Amino acid sequence: MPPKTPPFEFVLEELARLTPYTKPMFGCTAVYAGEQILVILRERPTAPEDNGVWIATTTEHHASLRAEFPALRSIGVLGGGDETGWQILPANHSDFEDSVLKLCALIRAGDPRIGKIPKRKKPKSVKAKLTRRTRPD
Repeated sequence: MPPKTPPFEFVLEELARLTPYTKPMFGCTAVYAGEQILVILRERPTAPEDNGVWIATTTEHHASLRAEFPALRSIGVLGGGDETGWQILPANHSDFEDSVLKLCALIRAGDPRIGKIPKRKKPKSVKAKLTRRTRPD
């Protein structure tokens, strides 16, 4: 079966000079450059109001990013509606494509407000692996 085409594929085209790569995440497509996760591309039938481009950022940058992107908002399906570091440019907004193109230009320029290096997962201990294997079913 051929790999699924990510939504909003123009984002990958816009970021091509950064040699982006993708990974599946939460039923969406995470876009990375080097070690940094930059955005997540989401287009799903559940919670369609949260479809769009999710931006990896931190709360300290929300105000300055919102000044540039008036449609920017928190993501409903994350944090139970509370503020999270991630923000979204919603696909259903009238200036979605123009905003995403502007976002991609900021990413290409190395804007420090966008992108995170994910925390490394702690390796599971050998003891935990052995315990799982020896549990009776």
